[in-house]
Order: sequence, then C-alpha cells, then structure tokens
Amino acid sequence: MSRALRRRLGQLVVAGFGGHAMPVELRALAREFDLGGVILFGRNVEAPMQVAELAREARELPTELPTWVSIDQEGGRVQRLRAPCTEWPPVASLGRSGDRDLARRFGRALARELRAVGITLDYAPVLDVGTNPRNPVIGDRAPATDPARAAALGAEVILGLQGGGVAACGKHFPGHGDTDLDSHKELPVVEHERGRLEEVELPPFRAAIEAEVAALMTAHVRYPALDESSPATLSPAVITELLRGDLGFNGWIVTDDLTMGAITADHTVPDAAVAAIAAGCDGMLLCEPDPEAQAAVLERLIRAVEDKTLPEPRVEDALRRQRRAKERFLDGDDEWRPPRARALDAVLGCDEHQAVAREMRRHL
Repeated sequence: MSRALRRRLGQLVVAGFGGHAMPVELRALAREFDLGGVILFGRNVEAPMQVAELAREARELPTELPTWVSIDQEGGRVQRLRAPCTEWPPVASLGRSGDRDLARRFGRALARELRAVGITLDYAPVLDVGTNPRNPVIGDRAPATDPARAAALGAEVILGLQGGGVAACGKHFPGHGDTDLDSHKELPVVEHERGRLEEVELPPFRAAIEAEVAALMTAHVRYPALDESSPATLSPAVITELLRGDLGFNGWIVTDDLTMGAITADHTVPDAAVAAIAAGCDGMLLCEPDPEAQAAVLERLIRAVEDKTLPEPRVEDALRRQRRAKERFLDGDDEWRPPRARALDAVLGCDEHQAVAREMRRHL
C-alpha cells in the first residue's frame, strides 16, 4: 500500500471530540491520517460565534480535501443547536400537516442557519416510517406514519437543505421505524419480509435518491429477510446489493456511529469499521471523543488493506464517492470565514424562521 493511500484512509472517518475548541489530539490525528470530517454534539456547543470559530478550526485541519463540519440537527429531540438559533419542532409535525411547501421552507431555513455557523453536512432528514408507536428511539423523529407521505416530505426537506448549500444525509437505511429496541444500546431485529420492506420502509429512501440526496446513513438493525446474520451497516447484501444495486444510489454512504451498543455487543469498533467499508459503506461515524480509539480504527483499516481483507479497489471507490460529494458541496469552502456577530444575529432565530417553526407547531 502506498504512503499516500495509507494517509488517505483517514478520509473514511468523521470524528467526534470533546470541548468547545479543536483539541490538539484531533489536529495530530488529521496530520498523520488525514480526516474526512468532524461531528458536533451539544458538548461542543456554547454559543453561535463559538460554533462558527470551531467550524473555522475544522476547515484549517491539515487535510487533503475540505473537512465536513457535520451535525445532527433534525428538530424536536435531536437538535444540537438551540436558542438563539431557531428551535424546531419534531418533523412529525410535517407529516401531520402534509404540507410539502412547509417542508421545503423548513429545510431551506434550517440550511440558512447551519451555513451561517459554518456547518456543511446535516444528518437529516430521518426517512424512517413511524409505524411502531412503541419505538424507543425514532417516534416523532419520523416524518410520517404513511410511506408515501414520509417519502414526499422527506424529499422536500432534502431539496430545501441542499438548495441552501448544506449536504443532507437521510437516515437510517433501510428503515428504523418499526423497531422496539434502541440501537444505541442493543441490536434491533426487524422480521418483515422483503415485500413489506418494499411497500413501507423503502419508499422514502427511493424518493431521497430521486431528490439527489448527497448521503444516506445506515441503520444498526438486522433484517433477516435481507441478511440473516449481519446488521445493515455491515451487510453487503443490504449496502451493495440493495442500496447500490437495486435502488441505484450512487452517492456517499456513511455508517451510524460505530461505537453504539448494537455494534459493540458483537464486534470491536476497529473490526466493525473494516466490515462496514467492505460491505459498501464509504465513511463511518466515530462519535466517542477518544482520539486513541479513533487512531486504532485507522491502524486496523491499514492492516486490513495490507493483508487484503479489505480490497484496495473498494477503498478507492469509497474515497472517490466522498470526493464527489465534497466537490458538490464544499467547492470554495476553504474561503469561508465566521460572519460578524451582527450578521449572525440577523439569521439565527430570525422572524422568518420563527414563523416557519410556529407553523409546524400548529400540527403537533
């Protein structure tokens, strides 16, 4: 393996970290291995201007390609940016409204606020169909209980987000809506036959692909009708055969956090990382703020390429797909600088965006 490819393996990783500034350990990781991006959580957020400065620091990491500055900003329970940013109601309100124009305006307003603080990739919208009222992790994060409505509204949010310059990442493929376990803690199993998945779970993902969504995130859920042994994230049958082959998705595929219990119950994180890329994923989230553990994942990927457990052409394909996504959304991004406080104040939580949020809340 060439020295260049060894370094570029870091582009497969989107890393979490602790604190309100870029830690020296993450800078060192980026210097040695390169890095695909960073993901922000509430632990990284103190104030809008601080987030913008953090986004600037991420852009200045010593990487070959621009670095994703990413976040989970869905609305409802899952939104890392709070007031003075607009606090969005759960997207289930969109499903109850059935208003496609409202969904697109929500996506556009969300993108405007994210771009203002330097965020370029949002792990949204959720494309799961909320068919199980006992689901402990999805619930009102799902846009609707009806597949056609979830598909239509999810596509509109994508068009709004991406029209505003933020890459959207739909989740959780091929569907987390009918689980009764939380994949953060253990591995859910969905027993539906392929026909039911085609009718209910897959339509929102088909609509997202038609809307040219930049990325899709995998589910740490096992679907025996598709793969009897592996969760979707680690399954060639789900990722390569179904998502790439049958659905024709040519964008960037990223895993949900590989440090979640659904994965770590049966796999080490480094081994899961190798399996995910081999299955057809193009990148992975490593959300725990542990640079030593993140470096261990990268060292394991290097060994897997060297011993041919992980074929080099598969790695090159994954790197090409991420490059294409970055060329689409991050061209010229290295010139971005944090706006002045007055400019931020004019965008974050502005009257127009609050009006959209109020309109959504009327349907809760």
